[in-house]
Amino acid sequence: MSRIAYLMEEMSWTEVRDALRDVQVAIIPIGSHEQHGPYLAETCDTVLAQRFAGLVGKRMFPQVVVTPSVSFGVSFHHMTFPGTISFMPETLTCVLRDIVRSLTHSGIRKYLFLNGHGGNNATINAAAVSIGQELGVQIADIEFIQLAPQSAKKVASATYGHSCELEVSEALYLAPEIVKKELLTTGECRGLPYANTTQSIPKGPINVLYTFDQITANGGKGNALLATREFGKEIVDEALEKLIQFLQDFIKQ
Repeated sequence: MSRIAYLMEEMSWTEVRDALRDVQVAIIPIGSHEQHGPYLAETCDTVLAQRFAGLVGKRMFPQVVVTPSVSFGVSFHHMTFPGTISFMPETLTCVLRDIVRSLTHSGIRKYLFLNGHGGNNATINAAAVSIGQELGVQIADIEFIQLAPQSAKKVASATYGHSCELEVSEALYLAPEIVKKELLTTGECRGLPYANTTQSIPKGPINVLYTFDQITANGGKGNALLATREFGKEIVDEALEKLIQFLQDFIKQ
């Protein structure tokens, strides 16, 4: 069977060796294992990042290889909900450093940290700079949902940002098996002024740290009942096209 994407978790060492003749960028999907309300599996961020990375791998074959996912992230703000497993920021940085250090031995010099969890952003931003400087490689990073701003404008919920119609729609398209459709409901937000993204008053550049039980009683935000597979495809397609454009340019640099 001919290969349509380089997915490292499915490949032997000899297949990786041969692929490296063409590979220019290694994509490292990064997620989390944390509560996503009563209607999404706790692996949601990891699964979505992995599936999205797979789509990128197909579109960019043979210039891109997708590594196994980093399945845990910075999720301490979700710890009051059972089942959440969190790295400390320094732990995630060490994991990413070791992955990149390992792959540099295979000759890979360009990387994309493909993030699926907003709580990882600050750590990943800093890690990309420090690891890139330390190991002499180029590292780009993005939380892929940020590549779909036009689609995000269509969200009907007053609040969104976690286990909302946006994220559930992505899941219905990329990984419907992690959605517990019979349990879909609205988020029970508590109305803290800086905790919820709203369409009329964005959170903006000021960060205020809340634990998620202070933000929402059931772990969700927005109205997951409004989620559709069609909307999920629109979100993913917009993000995918923008990332492909970036990678094509990144490879030429």
